[in-house]
Amino acid sequence: MTHPGILFMRALAPWPLGVVRALGSVLGRLLFLLARRRRRIALTNLRLAFPDLSEAERLVLARRNFRYFAQAFLDRSWLWHGDPEVVRQRLRITGAVDDLTRAGAVVMFAPHFYGMDAGGSAVMQQIDRPACTIYSTQNNRALDEWMQRGRQRFGDATLLSRTEGVKPIVRALREGKMLYLLPDMDLGPHESVFVPFYGVPTATVPSLSRFAKLGQARVVPVVTRMTDFGYEVKVHPAWADYPTADASADAALMNERLQGYIDEMPDQYYWVHKRFKTRPPGEASLY
Repeated sequence: MTHPGILFMRALAPWPLGVVRALGSVLGRLLFLLARRRRRIALTNLRLAFPDLSEAERLVLARRNFRYFAQAFLDRSWLWHGDPEVVRQRLRITGAVDDLTRAGAVVMFAPHFYGMDAGGSAVMQQIDRPACTIYSTQNNRALDEWMQRGRQRFGDATLLSRTEGVKPIVRALREGKMLYLLPDMDLGPHESVFVPFYGVPTATVPSLSRFAKLGQARVVPVVTRMTDFGYEVKVHPAWADYPTADASADAALMNERLQGYIDEMPDQYYWVHKRFKTRPPGEASLY
């Protein structure tokens, strides 16, 4: 993202949602045609996760996935620059909201659906409680500053750098901040455990259970779906049986429950990431 790109997003912010989504649909089609490497990654992920689908069905699913990817990116225009009341109207929080607001530390399990930034904005804007999330610095300085400002736009939001380690995260939880955590990525072999994800041994960082234990926090899934009106941010009830004393079992349970959320909207999950990149010793790359 360059400065002209950021100016474009600012200019796009007041446009009707239908126009923004139409532009995103066009951009998604172009990306599917031109971003060949990402298209191969997405199709490989879908083949591994949904082997029972035909090749034609996976191709349709991948096309929709790219459309949602592009639409969610352009939605950042109004999320981060639009009128706050318009943002509020387009972000609807449903479900077990009391599990976020009642006393006690909270780790929100926020999977990588394309609405993840919208979910974060909704929580920061509409839940009267300080929150934090973990942030990876971007190489592009303009993009980095733009993303930091956008993610801190509403409420009492703190960005914690991934390079700072665990202590600031635990401190924030014990100070009463909610943690908006997105742990469902392949971050390499370091500290990962191999547990099933759609039946494939997958490098999974057990940070969800680790932070819940260290911060003495309950885990509350927050799953965001793109809709015609904007986004629905569904707060699922806190997991009563989580965490346990077994980090690997906790990671496997997280992946199992994540599969359930994905199966409800497989076209909105972040399939353009190499989710199965890290392999157990001796196994060849799946890409």
